[in-house]
Amino acid sequence: MKQKLLFLFLALNSIIVLAQTKVSGYVFDESNQPIAFANVIFKGSTIGTITNEDGKFYLESDENWETLEVSFLGYEILTFQLTKRVNYDLKFILKEEAAALDAVVIVTGKQSKKASENPAIRILKKIWERKRQNGLKQFKQYEYDQYEKVEFDLNTIDSALIKSKLFKGMEFVFEEVDTSRVTGKTYLPIFLNESVKKISGDNVINKKREDLIGNKNSGFSNNQIIIDFIDDLYSDYDIYDNYLKFFDKSFVSPLSRTGVQTYNYVLSDSAFIDNKWCYNIIYYPRRKNELTFKGDFWVNDSTYAIKEINLQASKSANINWVKEIYIEQEFEVLNDSLFLIKRDYFLSDFALNKKEKSRGVYGKRTTLYDNYKFDIEKDSKFYDKEVYNFDEDVYNREEDFWEKNRLEALNKDEKGVYKMLDTLKTVKKFKRLYNLGSILASGYIEFPSINMDYGPIFSTFGFNDVEGLRLRAGGRTYFGPNDLWRLEGFLAYGFRDDKFKYGISGKWLLDKKSRLTIFGGNRRDVEQIGASLTSSTDVLGRSLASSAVIAGGTNDKLTNINLTNLGFSIEPFRNVVFRLDGSYRELRSASPTFSLDYNDADSPSGISSEVNQFETRFSVAYYPKRQMTGFGVERKEKNDDFARLFAQFSRGDEGFLNSDFDYTKLQFSYIQPWQVGGFGRLTTSIEVGKTFGDVPLALLSVVPGNQTYFSIYNTFPQLDFYEFVTDTYTSLHVEHNFNGRIFSRIPFLKKYNLRAVLGLRGVWGELSNSNRLLSTTGNPAEIILRAPDSRVYYEYSFGVANIFKVLRIDFNFRGNYLDLPDARRFGVTGSFGFFF
Repeated sequence: MKQKLLFLFLALNSIIVLAQTKVSGYVFDESNQPIAFANVIFKGSTIGTITNEDGKFYLESDENWETLEVSFLGYEILTFQLTKRVNYDLKFILKEEAAALDAVVIVTGKQSKKASENPAIRILKKIWERKRQNGLKQFKQYEYDQYEKVEFDLNTIDSALIKSKLFKGMEFVFEEVDTSRVTGKTYLPIFLNESVKKISGDNVINKKREDLIGNKNSGFSNNQIIIDFIDDLYSDYDIYDNYLKFFDKSFVSPLSRTGVQTYNYVLSDSAFIDNKWCYNIIYYPRRKNELTFKGDFWVNDSTYAIKEINLQASKSANINWVKEIYIEQEFEVLNDSLFLIKRDYFLSDFALNKKEKSRGVYGKRTTLYDNYKFDIEKDSKFYDKEVYNFDEDVYNREEDFWEKNRLEALNKDEKGVYKMLDTLKTVKKFKRLYNLGSILASGYIEFPSINMDYGPIFSTFGFNDVEGLRLRAGGRTYFGPNDLWRLEGFLAYGFRDDKFKYGISGKWLLDKKSRLTIFGGNRRDVEQIGASLTSSTDVLGRSLASSAVIAGGTNDKLTNINLTNLGFSIEPFRNVVFRLDGSYRELRSASPTFSLDYNDADSPSGISSEVNQFETRFSVAYYPKRQMTGFGVERKEKNDDFARLFAQFSRGDEGFLNSDFDYTKLQFSYIQPWQVGGFGRLTTSIEVGKTFGDVPLALLSVVPGNQTYFSIYNTFPQLDFYEFVTDTYTSLHVEHNFNGRIFSRIPFLKKYNLRAVLGLRGVWGELSNSNRLLSTTGNPAEIILRAPDSRVYYEYSFGVANIFKVLRIDFNFRGNYLDLPDARRFGVTGSFGFFF
């Protein structure tokens, strides 16, 4: 204990801080029971907070305050003299008011849902009636300036961490330690990003435009993966919406129309705020383990617009790697009836577990809004962003720009971040740690001296029944995230077939605005081409099914492929991509137990075993609401909640470059994720296709089976490879992740934070007699050609996700065609991943 006090004393004397008053402690009643949601403020100010479920609070201010005031409805107000600048671990006992015992409101347990019995519900209904009349939605057009500051901090700094070997030689970083005003924990800033934007929107045509005016990074500024993570992490939200999405999870808003089924509400207080009379309502969840908040809000008594609100995620909420979520929003009163957001503060505490003393990383975002303008109509084309809008000057603004455009000055510890991290980057040990994190995140080992990356390292090992153990080495050119051209290649070796495989490809971004790109390459490899309905012309692409280390059956139906591809793509409109390419393929069986033979009248034996085919493809892809990062030849997707529509026309011409077949193929697919409020996430996928003309097995559409023990989306885990083959098909996949909604209602399971996943898959297809006869040669190794034409083939599955936070297990059931030889009625597949 003495060592902790000594460390605290030394830390407080070494901290560079701006805050002048800091207080933490607990509030109890006379029975020594913690009082949740008690008000704690500096007397004579509006600076305050409320206690959490354990009666704990932390409060700080940039000014010196001499008196603390603690209050709660039905209890006597307690005042406490602050004799020091820093007062930690105080304990307050509130006494019940003798004259008001009959009016005491206990903010625990279930509260009435009826407006006739609960005044808070009456106010809540008024908020619902007026919410579409509040904020920006009441104007046709709007503009405003936005300043955003995002910071990552290592938290729970203690003497053990400071003295640890990890920070040996880097002790100077602890000069920047500060204390969180929300949690009261010490933290060390490790990343800071600032941005200034001009936002314009039109509610009539439902379009919005963001113009980045300035951006400044520190710390991991060149690691685009971290920048993308931050952008997606702190997406915009509207507290008036029924559901608020954070970390890919939909939390029920305390202002939701379904809120009375999810929260308890208590009318706690009323007061003037900015000369507006407002009511204070406390809310807290009715059940544990659901995606809910606790906190309070102030609402105006005439417009029923929110003036202030704070939200703290319930610790029992079914969300991984996040111990704390805390949100504050303040709204500005521009006139008697107009309340607009002025400040938004978001704090999240990332940690391996939710124990109070566990060390983690704070993610903090502060957003300020100013200079609102309304009903300035612009041409609709103004809102159609250019696909390429990278301006290098935006990322190199001088300091005078930031002094002028910051809507909030940096405090001392934030100013110190830039200098500290610039120094840290010169430390060899930090460079090694940074490089290790970068390798695990990107999958590539960087060699900046020669502008090359080695990888992806996760593809180094593989196994199948043809190649046996497979080793792969690959690399790519890399000058930076916005490279206009890139070369990639790999070399692989199979120990069983004793053969080398290789691939090389290149792409070049010719026009930045339209994203006109040319690409091409060649690959000689072994591939499981029956793993997807839509065959790929990605020269370096290879499915997981081709090289599964563990498979549920013989994985021998593999094909030797020699693929050469050349084409171009263009994105003339945002998220609309046109692609035209030509590919030449040589296909033959890679296994003596698998036949791709077909009847060929021009062959001396009447049978051919190799397909040579040139194919021209034209495709259109549309990704509404997709967000991308980067401006080079390769970009990354920032979000995953957008639809994917794809249409493709393929044409094979017999005789051209000695091609063997003449055919036309049409395909269309549509993948759509749906956020179903608080009931989880639904993903639907539909695909249809038809081939006109006679083609052999190598060119037909194979219903994608899955003989591995891995859950692979858009495959059928109870089908073997090549069990169904079609030339006309329609497939549907439906998967719903309840995000803990079901298991949180089961008493003995809810503490494990498991998540139920239901799946349904079906496919119908036909295969013409002429195509059957074409590939029926009498070879003992040929497969039986059948299609699910008599009835739709279907499977269903029940999955349990979030096992140990990283594992998902699916129990898969075959619905029909059970009389087929070796039909697999039941199977188990699994997958690993880090998900919130």
